[in-house]
Amino acid sequence: MKPQIRQPIVTVCGHVDHGKTSILDELRQSCIQEGEAGGITQKISFTLCPAEYLKKACPLIEKKGMKIDIPGFLFIDTPGHAAFTNLRKRGGSLADLAILVIDINEGIKPQTVEVIQILKQNKTPFIIALNKIDNISGWKTNLNQELEENINHQSQRIKQNFEEKFLTLIGSLNNYGFDADLFYNIQDFTKKIALIPCSAKTGQGIPELTMILCGLSQKYLENKLILGKEAKGIILEIKKEKNNNYFESILYDGELSKQDQIAIANLEGKPLISKIRVLEEIQPISNKFKPKEKITAASGLRMQIAEKVDVLPGMPFVVYKNNKEEIEKLFKQQLTENIKTGKQGIVVKADSLGSLEALLTMLKQEKIPVVKAGIGDINKKDIINAKANIEINELDAIIIGFNVKIDEEAKEIKKDVKILTDKVIYKLLENLIEFRANKKKEIEKRRLLGLSPLAKMKVLHQYIFRNTSPAIFGVKIEVGKIIQKINLIDKKNEKVGYIKNMQSENKPVEEAFEGQEIAISIPGINFERRMKEVNSLYSNITESQFRNFKKNKDLLSSSEINLLQEIAEIKRQQKADWGI
Repeated sequence: MKPQIRQPIVTVCGHVDHGKTSILDELRQSCIQEGEAGGITQKISFTLCPAEYLKKACPLIEKKGMKIDIPGFLFIDTPGHAAFTNLRKRGGSLADLAILVIDINEGIKPQTVEVIQILKQNKTPFIIALNKIDNISGWKTNLNQELEENINHQSQRIKQNFEEKFLTLIGSLNNYGFDADLFYNIQDFTKKIALIPCSAKTGQGIPELTMILCGLSQKYLENKLILGKEAKGIILEIKKEKNNNYFESILYDGELSKQDQIAIANLEGKPLISKIRVLEEIQPISNKFKPKEKITAASGLRMQIAEKVDVLPGMPFVVYKNNKEEIEKLFKQQLTENIKTGKQGIVVKADSLGSLEALLTMLKQEKIPVVKAGIGDINKKDIINAKANIEINELDAIIIGFNVKIDEEAKEIKKDVKILTDKVIYKLLENLIEFRANKKKEIEKRRLLGLSPLAKMKVLHQYIFRNTSPAIFGVKIEVGKIIQKINLIDKKNEKVGYIKNMQSENKPVEEAFEGQEIAISIPGINFERRMKEVNSLYSNITESQFRNFKKNKDLLSSSEINLLQEIAEIKRQQKADWGI
């Protein structure tokens, strides 16, 4: 008897804005992209596409005499450019096959490279949808022609433009160890990656894309699709309806019955065991669910459990058969594989395990350390953890949150801790990288100016509070900052003295910044005799300090760089090669 095979699970991935969801919309004839944050898919969604629908949607299958043995496809639309890597079951990727979407006009982007490397690492078979061919200048779409025929009927100029674009892409893929070609030129699909030019906008090339998916699945995946005995799945999302929680999930192996008990992992890898109260299956090409007694993989399902336990999105589940220790070992392996934190780093929060794993993957690629990672809103404990970093490493005194809120208690104590949140994963990462780069410069500049403050101030002759012992008078800081004890010179490079004390609005201060007017005291001088002709004062820096400033001038503002040059000119009045 021939073993039963399940639907292949197909993930659609690629660079943001290259049209992943639009391609999937064409494949499943639905439209969900408009509701997504920033036009970018943020939650993993699934669509069941049975074989009979594939035949209707793709007349090429019958036209080419192709026999379909697979039950259909379960498509997964993945958020972000790297999140699909975390759609994992024990021992490998949840996806059997991937569609890598690349805009033919933009080619391979940095995020595409990451996806290619992950596909290679996971040994996930993939095909490439070369999207947006309709954006090639002058391209003529004819849906009555097959794709190859339509390409060959383009004018010479347009055809040449198209060939230049796809040949450049083939060259780039070759650099990553992949041999690729247009699908209709390939004899052996195990040796070459198939490129399918298409347009999600016009629908051109989508039938060919469907046909190649069917052909590859049947020819090369059949042994991997044999249905297992044990039901295994992943909870993707938790939907709250009235007083009940529904778990939207993917069953990726086996058969799940409403009579079964299931074990769901918590964040520590311990199993939460419960009976199933409600079991529903996703309907073909729909977002609606229907009650079922039994569901066979691969499929999308919705369930409600009997126990009131705290379940987190993204967690794995299996059927429970009095094997708690075995399940706990499996869960712990699965979670520690993907959630790894260090002894120091930033705090990360996300709305689900999948999103959290995606963020951790991206942060690892950017070499940004993580000290604590969790699911749910940003709370008081997260703020305390981040505040501890102010003393250890100020660069890590930050919390990032994907699709989460900050609770009221946390808002009250968040002073000195930077919190970045966003509903778009890649934007959150970009904002974090930008913030850390600016913060690093700020810390380095503070350290640089702390060692030797750089400043110029205007003497306010109308504010003389004491003439001598010490002289107390007003100044306005025109550039940089001043601190107590710094030595000052005038425009002739003659020493004036050091600042003993400073006051702003009758209150003592330890430092003052550009634009501030303050009173300073300088011991050992008589203002009337020493300062009568002096209009500007400068911080007295040494040659080695000057060279250090020059070496780090990327940390200085343009006004500070100009001041540095002005001080050098003052110094060179007495020593021509000063600082050179």
